[in-house]
Amino acid sequence: MTTYNWGMIGTGWIAHEMADALNAVNGQIYAVADVNAEMLNKFADEKNITNRYQNPDDLIADPNVDIVYIATPHTYHYDYIKKALLAGKHVFCEKAITVNARQFDEVQAIAKEKHLILTEGFTLYHMPIFQQVQDLIAAGKLGDIKLVQVNFGSLKDYDPKNRFFNKQLAGGALLDIGGYATAFARTFLNSQPDVTLTTAKYFETGVDEQSGIILKNDDEQLAVMALSMRAKQPKRGVVSGTKGYVEIDNYPRATEAKITYTVDAHTQTTETISAGDDTKALQYEVADMQRYIDQGHDDGQLDRSHDVTHILNNVRNAWGMKYPFD
Repeated sequence: MTTYNWGMIGTGWIAHEMADALNAVNGQIYAVADVNAEMLNKFADEKNITNRYQNPDDLIADPNVDIVYIATPHTYHYDYIKKALLAGKHVFCEKAITVNARQFDEVQAIAKEKHLILTEGFTLYHMPIFQQVQDLIAAGKLGDIKLVQVNFGSLKDYDPKNRFFNKQLAGGALLDIGGYATAFARTFLNSQPDVTLTTAKYFETGVDEQSGIILKNDDEQLAVMALSMRAKQPKRGVVSGTKGYVEIDNYPRATEAKITYTVDAHTQTTETISAGDDTKALQYEVADMQRYIDQGHDDGQLDRSHDVTHILNNVRNAWGMKYPFD
């Protein structure tokens, strides 16, 4: 595997975790950018990064940067992705990759035109257990998949000024945690849903605090999702078929899946399969990103992000909830 020069934009908590993963996989990080000089230098000192930029545009312009990693608030993703792609850089962006489908379609088209890799930071796309479950389903062990159920509840402190609840920064449960649930659901649906039934409860700032979402596709498969920013739920997904079901707990970084085979109405057998290491979730992301570049394609990852982004867009349209920049 080739080692690439990564340039990081943003120094928040997920960037700290990604920096550790980059150092573990590659042994170094080429550059970092943050508009806050104090945070920039503290982060760079801690993570052993020599090249520091207070202007992210200067990092993007650096000819030695191969991959731009973006860990800013959602509202800045589109601008930095577009600039980086137009500068000929591969891009790894934290979720939500863009705030709406229009932005996504534009950057996806640029990436394909320029033959660049653009990847969204959903850990579940890279955890080894998911490939094992998909192989099991492909082998017919669960029969025909009929229903996917998935929850994500995050208990955020009550703070109307926090970015999680800030409409100007694309706050709300859907873009903060809903992408994970939607990515899980889309992974196990045969085709893109075309029916969306949903309702939301809003926080006082106008963003979605919690919601219920039902999706249906042309294959008559259903996905049922429950999201909340003010009530903790287990991160749990269940995929049900005509011959059994699989339960995956802590699905964003899952390492285990419990399978129940329903032989008939009265007989059930179970097995548990394991794969991967949850402490290496972001290392898997780094390794896959670099593998995508090596092989010249992303195993369909960006197309899955396309479907997820469009589902999220359809949900917001059903609510009639718009951000100021939509």
